Amino acid sequence: MEFESTFGTAAPLLGMVHLPPLPGAPRAPDDGREAMRAAADRAASDARALDRGGVDGIVIENFGDAPFYPDEVPPHVVAAVTRAATAVADETDLPLGINVLRNDAEAALSVAAAVGADLVRVNVHTGARVTDQGIVQGRAHETLRLRDRLGVDVGVFADTDVKHSAPLTPEGYTAESFADTAERGLADAVIASGSGTGEAVDAEALEAVVAERDRHGLDTPVLVGSGVTPETVADLLGVADGAVVGTALKEGGETTAPVDADRVADLVAAADAVR
Repeated sequence: MEFESTFGTAAPLLGMVHLPPLPGAPRAPDDGREAMRAAADRAASDARALDRGGVDGIVIENFGDAPFYPDEVPPHVVAAVTRAATAVADETDLPLGINVLRNDAEAALSVAAAVGADLVRVNVHTGARVTDQGIVQGRAHETLRLRDRLGVDVGVFADTDVKHSAPLTPEGYTAESFADTAERGLADAVIASGSGTGEAVDAEALEAVVAERDRHGLDTPVLVGSGVTPETVADLLGVADGAVVGTALKEGGETTAPVDADRVADLVAAADAVR
């Protein structure tokens, strides 16, 4: 994918649609059909609010499905995410991304191909991380070959030092892993996040990732993946090439709450001051 032309800006803001528990998840309603309808309706409503607020793209993920499968999710999850993604695509022409938690890039790519999405987010694309699901390993070799087989122009946005995880390698590897993710893993963009959902990224860590990108002579975009607010977005976009934002755009700043179009507009206005 071509980053700037896809989003219409060199520093895009991507808003999150956090899906409620899908059928089969522990906290889903007992009525599976009702759970499916509720997820699709909520996804469509959040997408409309994000569009009205002025974001440059949308990423949906099965956030309510915790505890997550570590890698391959069952077919009913793929079906539910596809239905929700279709509901989003029917509501807006904004670029769309798919993230199937915890780390099912094959499912995400398949959904993206089915609904015409523009990107997938992969939490562990190369290397391995210790997570609450155990050790999660990257499968870049499989993900990129599947993309070729499907024949789709879908960007792979891969996390580095992904939130809710810890490295298996010595401290200091985070920035150096950029080259593995982008140069060897061929990710189209890299996402740097804080330690958890809604947690701010460490400024020095973000700068180290960008410096490593530059040291290797790469032009792979770096996005901030958590903790972005109207108060911090300008400074972050002075370093990074964009941001994925969820919690700050929700009613009351609660991650699981519906998207608030006014909060979206406030964040976009703060970003527009520097881009």
